[in-house]
Amino acid sequence: MDKAHKKLRAWQEAIVPAKLVYEATAVLPPTERFELTSQMRRAAVSIPSNIAEGAARKGRKESIWFYTISRASLSELDTQIELCHVLGFVNPSHDTCLIAQVDTVDSLLSGLTRFLRTK
Repeated sequence: MDKAHKKLRAWQEAIVPAKLVYEATAVLPPTERFELTSQMRRAAVSIPSNIAEGAARKGRKESIWFYTISRASLSELDTQIELCHVLGFVNPSHDTCLIAQVDTVDSLLSGLTRFLRTK
């Protein structure tokens, strides 16, 4: 059974930063295991999860609401990535790749929301 969310490019691209966050947080200091690591992973998982939930909703307004929550989680993750950068926890090349992917997902979610609002 094909799920609607798996056809959305926003969802497909949102899976990538989730994977990258799990890789990046695996090397964070042990003292951050229950703090930053946990926060980043929850935010990263929330992004594609809310896109999936939005795609499953019947009403436009409901879908937009979940895509908006997804963008909020994306902003949260962006802030956490910046914190890791400032604290020197993340490899700069990995950091750059992750930020680029966050930007891609943000653009796709913006476009998806804009499309639904004008529909």
